[in-house]
Amino acid sequence: MPIVYEQLMALKNLGQKYSYSDREVMLYAYGIGLGADPMDEKELAFVNEGVLTPRPLKVVPTFASVAAWGAGPGEMNLNRVMVVDGERDITFHKPFATAAHVTADSTVLDVFDKGKDKGAVIRHQTVLRCEKGEKLATLVASRFARGDGGFGGPSEGQPEPHKVPERAPDKVVDITTRPDQALVYRLCGDRNPLHSDPEFAKKAGFPRPILHGMCTYGITCRGVLQTYADYDPSAFKQHVARFSSPVFPGETVTMELWKDGNVVSFEAKVKSRGVTVIKSGKTVLA
Repeated sequence: MPIVYEQLMALKNLGQKYSYSDREVMLYAYGIGLGADPMDEKELAFVNEGVLTPRPLKVVPTFASVAAWGAGPGEMNLNRVMVVDGERDITFHKPFATAAHVTADSTVLDVFDKGKDKGAVIRHQTVLRCEKGEKLATLVASRFARGDGGFGGPSEGQPEPHKVPERAPDKVVDITTRPDQALVYRLCGDRNPLHSDPEFAKKAGFPRPILHGMCTYGITCRGVLQTYADYDPSAFKQHVARFSSPVFPGETVTMELWKDGNVVSFEAKVKSRGVTVIKSGKTVLA
């Protein structure tokens, strides 16, 4: 069914209600690999509540991406087999509590027609609010619908990607993923069998299940947390990344980071295969 531009632009879904507990907070942190070293107190603060020496549980900023899992503007009637994540851009307004009831307001921002054989790009926004109505985070997602171009919509006006510096990176950090990491991360909400079912993955053209793009996104947040944010979630004001290639569970993700003032630019690669998996990354710190 071809895209009807006016109908897609009019989609909105306001007042969606969700809740989460510290269980979901810790599961997300573990799902992006925090706590791999059971003696690392800085990482344990995200996956374990202190007992003998009480300490508050910390919430990874990009937990915002799963706090209201499933929230969206409505059914877009796209060719789902051909839809891939293009970009995530989260602006953080207030730190997330370790347990909360939240509401989500979702709208479509833009729909771009790249051509009949080139697909379409849909940008939609979800604003998360606490029970008091205060903004917690604004999430902007970009979907690349490879099979839905040629509907006659606008082709110009897409936001320009962030440009990383041309100099050598200021820091390089290797983050190892676990062979079973996608099986853990899927429990945060995304049950797409592409990430868990070998038979399905092969049918989709992959030799084995791939890691969720949003897990890789969380891993890049983790990389900034441990390098330039001193594991302080409140330091994050924005985190943006463009997806360029999948990661296979068990691979090592190498992040290259550049810091200019309060802006951290980054890219992520899997050196063993010579591929860049995240491009045009940007974190704005307080």
